[in-house]
Amino acid sequence: MPLYEYQCKKCGHRFERIQKFSDKPVTACPECKGKVEQVLHAPAVQFKGSGWYVTDYARKSSASSGTDGGSKAETKTETKEDKKESKPKAEKKKS
Repeated sequence: MPLYEYQCKKCGHRFERIQKFSDKPVTACPECKGKVEQVLHAPAVQFKGSGWYVTDYARKSSASSGTDGGSKAETKTETKEDKKESKPKAEKKKS
């Protein structure tokens, strides 16, 4: 549940309340019964930088050392000639 901070407009008393999202906000000061307002704060989590990408996470295989600094792995593209060479030759059957 979130923690909300309130401040009284009349006496300046500050207090905190743990409330559900569905609860009604506090309207009266517990000290002087004056009107209160919710104090806003910066979020506790700050996201800095350019963002997260798939390459920022460890790979599923444990073979990579992970010290490549986020660079992409090189991949070899197979050409038509490579495919022809890699195909096994069919043996002729003698009848």
